[in-house]
Amino acid sequence: MSADFSAVGLGVGHATDERGATGLTVVRGLRRPHRGAACVFGRATGTRELETLSPNHQAGRVDAILLTGGSAYGLDAAAGVMRWMEERKRGFDVAAGVVPIVPAAVIFDLAPLGDFRARPTAEMAYAACDSARPTGIAEGSVGAATGATVGKAAGPALAMKGGFGCATHSMGDMVVCAAAVVNSLGDVRDAEGRIIAGARGPKGDFLDCVKLLSEYSSPPKFGQLGAHNTTLCVVATNMVLERVELAQLARAAGAALFRRVTPAGTPLDGDIVFALCPMEGEGPRGTLMPLELLATRALEDAIERGVRAAVGRDGVPGLADASR
Repeated sequence: MSADFSAVGLGVGHATDERGATGLTVVRGLRRPHRGAACVFGRATGTRELETLSPNHQAGRVDAILLTGGSAYGLDAAAGVMRWMEERKRGFDVAAGVVPIVPAAVIFDLAPLGDFRARPTAEMAYAACDSARPTGIAEGSVGAATGATVGKAAGPALAMKGGFGCATHSMGDMVVCAAAVVNSLGDVRDAEGRIIAGARGPKGDFLDCVKLLSEYSSPPKFGQLGAHNTTLCVVATNMVLERVELAQLARAAGAALFRRVTPAGTPLDGDIVFALCPMEGEGPRGTLMPLELLATRALEDAIERGVRAAVGRDGVPGLADASR
């Protein structure tokens, strides 16, 4: 079943540079800002405005989240989101005008697919904001996941195509939506723990990234395995949470990363989970424990859907190739 973000008041929009094998994805409020938080799991992050998501920060709001390719170069694309928001007078009120709050995070997709010089632009981000919708969201090799690959412990040549996935789970009045840009060093597994996309041997068998990395006599260096990694995630609920609770939700949902991506949170990944909920008074009060479990399930599904919908290119196979 396709995801429906309408219950959490969000829209998702993509912009894709197919030739350059890069792109970006915007998750924005349809009509109003959201409360935001984040938890960093990887140790090779590229981010912008991440501190605005701290429970201690003055802003207390998020107008959009930008997930982008292009490594640190891709962070420049946030200007397009800000322009789109400012034109609609959406942002943090500073009396003379507004300052949109747009946290952003990147994946490294500058190689091996596409063109190293291709980077997502502010114009692409503006277009993604315009096209953002709560339903009918494209999955697979699109947006920020256009150049994504997974399972690079044996090098990028033996990897498989990663992708963008999303899912919606509900229980009673609680709704959680999740989105993931899957571009991991590690393999991706299904709910039973079987590797479904990852490093491949000469006969197409899976090599198991955890096993391969465990056999290194010294820690691999950046670039040695193809440092083209990072899984970026967003979980959002219709339940109102305090800012500290929302940060706990982001951390708890990270369990999905470690269940479905093996290994995750490595020194060569910049894995992050963003969490969003309504502002105070704009929804029912949430209870943290069941929301954490629901968010984990939704994010697990989003990660798996991302690789199952991924189409191969440039000699890197994708799980969706057989259905084309």
